[in-house]
Amino acid sequence: MPYDFKKEKLYRAGDRPEIVTVPPANYAAVRGKGDPNTPDGAYQQALAVLYTVAYTLKTSSKKGRTISGFFDYVVPPLEGFWWQEGVDGADYGRKEDFCWISVLRLPDFVTEADFAWAVEDATCRKKQDCSAAELLTVDEGLCVQALHTGPFESEPETIAFMDRFLAENGYVTDITDHRLHHEIYLSDARKTTPDRWRTILRHPVRKISP
Repeated sequence: MPYDFKKEKLYRAGDRPEIVTVPPANYAAVRGKGDPNTPDGAYQQALAVLYTVAYTLKTSSKKGRTISGFFDYVVPPLEGFWWQEGVDGADYGRKEDFCWISVLRLPDFVTEADFAWAVEDATCRKKQDCSAAELLTVDEGLCVQALHTGPFESEPETIAFMDRFLAENGYVTDITDHRLHHEIYLSDARKTTPDRWRTILRHPVRKISP
């Protein structure tokens, strides 16, 4: 049976915030800026590249590529790191100013050489420029996460709940240039109404010194 990342604890957040330690993980990533809702915009194009490269890696054996340590797996849910320059939190009235790194989790057996092969193979076979894709390792460390249900615009309500939980338990949010707001999309937005979207929200944190 293919390995399913969604069964891991870090992909099964509940409504109540919890503190987690997130180990380093490898991702296929594409960086960009702009309104994610723009039809055929930079964000939509990035997703197309991500999935093309991810499925090329998943089906590598059918394309003549032998990857050491390979095991079959389900391509994990889409994730993203988000921020806006000069904005504390998010200004949903300025979606065109969103900066993002869209990512798909990869098994640890994928090497730089394997990833480079996948980008080249996908570009050649699909006639699609996949050069924007990169193999990215992220070490999030100590974080708080919780499940948000509803449209993205209502995320501040869940984030406020997370912040109250941190204050009550001696932690503080620690978002920096390298530790970012993280979203994991458990719902297919194309098939689910916004009020039922399920998104894991994850923020880096640090313990407050006594």
